[in-house]
Amino acid sequence: MAEEKTLHLVGIGVGHSIAPGMHNHIAKSMNLPWSFYSTECATVDEVLAIGKASNCAGLVVTMPYKNTVMPRLDALDDLATTIGACNNVYRDPTNPDQLRGTNTDWIGIKGCLLETDAAQETAEKKKPTQTEPVLGKPALIVGAGGASRAAVYALTSHFQASAIYVLNRDEDEVAALLADAQRLSPVPKITHVKSVEQARKLPTPYYVVGTVPDLEPKTTAELAVKESLEEFLSRSEKGVLLDMCFKPRRTRMIKLAKALGWPAVEGTHVIGYQIEEQWKLWAGEKRAEQLDKDGAWRVLLEAAENSPGINF
Repeated sequence: MAEEKTLHLVGIGVGHSIAPGMHNHIAKSMNLPWSFYSTECATVDEVLAIGKASNCAGLVVTMPYKNTVMPRLDALDDLATTIGACNNVYRDPTNPDQLRGTNTDWIGIKGCLLETDAAQETAEKKKPTQTEPVLGKPALIVGAGGASRAAVYALTSHFQASAIYVLNRDEDEVAALLADAQRLSPVPKITHVKSVEQARKLPTPYYVVGTVPDLEPKTTAELAVKESLEEFLSRSEKGVLLDMCFKPRRTRMIKLAKALGWPAVEGTHVIGYQIEEQWKLWAGEKRAEQLDKDGAWRVLLEAAENSPGINF
């Protein structure tokens, strides 16, 4: 009989997460006595302590530890190193005492940006249908933290973005993002858009990815981000917008996009597109073949619909 183990979503403010039910459904479908928990961690030391526990099979790492966890792990795969952020920790299959880090966020971003109009399928609790990518267009990222790095990778490697605009209040964060992006091939053309006047001179992005919390802008720099986003979205050309934040599900960005006629994908779907790769790493490829994908999506979408923590 398989050994009882735990999996954890680790970060700050994870109590609202809708992921545990989905992952526990997956474990059951694979006949594994594993349990998934959302675990609040005040420090990166707490993240490592949980990951190193002998009964822990792996971690999903979220804000604010996607960067700071990296030097604390025993090894990083090429994806985590190239992207510059880690959101998934698993045990080395050849040396289970070693913790390895990778990035699966980009898979979630790619899946969401390829969604067709998913309203009916979401209502029916089904995985949304995918469409073909639109290649070679400008793209836009709001934010410059850990999740933005996965967005840069997805937009560069899979959508061949001709340019990537970044809206972010902090110039140092953008400089760090630019430095990390130099590891990609080809190196993306990234522009920090600092004002609405600058935004007006740029072509309209086709893909837009929000990677920041849903907070009311207050400072001059935050208001400039809001004004520039509105400038891009209010044009006649429309693409696809994803807001990775889903507390609440209908964020300010989602509401703005829909009001201006943009197809918008909520951040809860990012979780669903990652499950196959995550479970291959945690449980092994052969065991992961048993994964009930349809059931997992059903549980995820039902949790998203019914969670008081994200529906307000």
